[in-house]
Amino acid sequence: FPSHDMQRCAACGNSNESGFSLLVYAFHMSEASAISSTVHVVRHGEVHNPESILYGRQPGWRLSERGIAMAEAVAKWSKELSLGAIHASPLERAQQTASPIAKEHGLEITTDDRLIEAANIFEGKPFGVGDGVLKRPNAWRHLWNPWRPSWGEPYTEQIERMKAAVEHARLVAQGKDALVVSHQLPIWILRSSVEGRPFIHDPRKRQCSLASVTSLHFDASGKIVGLSYSEPARHLLPEKKK
Repeated sequence: FPSHDMQRCAACGNSNESGFSLLVYAFHMSEASAISSTVHVVRHGEVHNPESILYGRQPGWRLSERGIAMAEAVAKWSKELSLGAIHASPLERAQQTASPIAKEHGLEITTDDRLIEAANIFEGKPFGVGDGVLKRPNAWRHLWNPWRPSWGEPYTEQIERMKAAVEHARLVAQGKDALVVSHQLPIWILRSSVEGRPFIHDPRKRQCSLASVTSLHFDASGKIVGLSYSEPARHLLPEKKK
């Protein structure tokens, strides 16, 4: 789908009255009135993963108790939306996150494989700098090209499938808003594409927290005229390790 080059609006960085952060980008603020519909791209809630395994596309990884509360927080946030479609990645954590939202709006969840997590060669292994698979020299050969990236699904393929999934949800919603549930890396790379940023990045600096919402705003022609970011479950986020 086509998009404008985004410019940051004066309201960026503010928080709304509900306590979750809200960040808004738009080509021109005068184009706000041109918004015809929005596709809200939600990251799943927290997963029960005490051993810090890179679970990737593995089945069986479900939300923790906090993750379930996060999904409920997103459902509460979504009450004011007029949703015409709710789509989700086939992975359990995404389906669980979508469930209370679908219940809130009386809609069925449509599973879309294009919303799945990015493939990663380190899937199923403990992952971290100094305490996981990256401390093993035999893993370093996979890290030679961070622009592609060499250790997983190419960024270009992630963008292609995510854009197709978002556009499909937008069309299915028939003029109403749509909501899709996906995973951090595909969401961040989609947003980077929309905003014209390089794909190589520091994963620790992605603005895509658990149960966050990256909203793409479209005009009637299907062109993106704005992007906003919010954190309905901000009060449930675990404290960052120092």
